[in-house]
Amino acid sequence: MNKDSRLSGVLHALLHMAEMPGPATSETLARAMSTNPVVVRRLMAGLREAGFVASAKGHGGGWVLCCPLERITLRDIHEAVGAPALLAVGHRSDNPECLVEQAVNTALQGAYQQAEALLLARLGEVTLAQLSADFHRRMLASGRQPHGVSEEIGHGH
Repeated sequence: MNKDSRLSGVLHALLHMAEMPGPATSETLARAMSTNPVVVRRLMAGLREAGFVASAKGHGGGWVLCCPLERITLRDIHEAVGAPALLAVGHRSDNPECLVEQAVNTALQGAYQQAEALLLARLGEVTLAQLSADFHRRMLASGRQPHGVSEEIGHGH
């Protein structure tokens, strides 16, 4: 089963956007996310509906953040991109009448629900501001200059 990387990709793009002096086009963000601009527009539509980004059309237009990073949690973003499944495991449902399958599925379902609740709670504790601060610490530790960050987005990073 393939892993759903929408959350990771959109967080990557949002942090790049936070570093950019102006709007970011769907094409620019698509390069950062290694995806198609149509996918970016679909993801950004959910973020726009949630009030986290805005878009402007025309020359010089693109996507901009319209909410302070301190007010946006990873859980907020997860929900805005459609709340994709967090766990890539499931249980069998080949024979729902089988009592063994019922017992196994009941035990697994409870564990999966607890794990997902814990993960969602943790995502709700982390803000984009915290991710940005971690990025800046890493930038300083690497000896790189912050002014070059927005240029990196065009190089598939």
